[in-house]
Amino acid sequence: MENTTDILHQIFWLLVLPLPVACIAWTVTHEEVFREPREYCVSQSKSSRRLLRRKFFYLFTCEYCFSHYVTLGAIILTRFHLLLPDWRGYIISGFATVWMANVYMSVFALIRQDIKKEKTEIALIEKKVEEISEAPASKS
Repeated sequence: MENTTDILHQIFWLLVLPLPVACIAWTVTHEEVFREPREYCVSQSKSSRRLLRRKFFYLFTCEYCFSHYVTLGAIILTRFHLLLPDWRGYIISGFATVWMANVYMSVFALIRQDIKKEKTEIALIEKKVEEISEAPASKS
C-alpha cells in the first residue's frame, strides 16, 4: 500500500511540476514581455563569431532547450525524483518533466493557433457582413 501511494505521489508531481516549467519556458521564449531580450538573444545566436556564445544565446530562444534549464531549477528546488530514490531518479524525473512540459506547451500552442484562426475567420465574416449591409445603401 505504501509503494502504491508513493507511485501516485510521483505521478501527481510529474503532472503538476511541468506546468510552471512550461509556463516559464513559454513566457521567456514567446511572449511580448520578453520580446526585446529575446530579439537580442536571437541576433547574438545568429551573428556571434564564437560557437559557445551562439549556443548560449540560442537557449533563450527555443522553448524546448530552455525548458531543460527551467526543469533543472525546478528539480533542485523541489527535490523531485521519479522511480528511484537516488541520483538516477533525479535524471529520470528531469527528462520526464521536460517531456511533459513540452507536451503542455504543444497543446497550448495548438489552442492559441485555433483561437487565432477563429478570430481571423470572425473578422472576415464581420467584414463581409459589413460590405453586404453597405452595398444596398450605396446603390440608393
